[in-house]
Amino acid sequence: MEQSQLNSTSLDSQINDLRFLMITAGQQHGLSSPETLRYSEELDKLILEFQLQYR
Repeated sequence: MEQSQLNSTSLDSQINDLRFLMITAGQQHGLSSPETLRYSEELDKLILEFQLQYR
């Protein structure tokens, strides 16, 4: 497997993991809780990184 494919697979996995954590935190603590917002911000960064790889 190529390095770029490994990176995208890793990023994809990280994005899915963070998405799960964010949704779970939102359900447990509310959408505006610091924990939920922190996951959301981290998720935004990873999604941007993923998008920049495929420009």
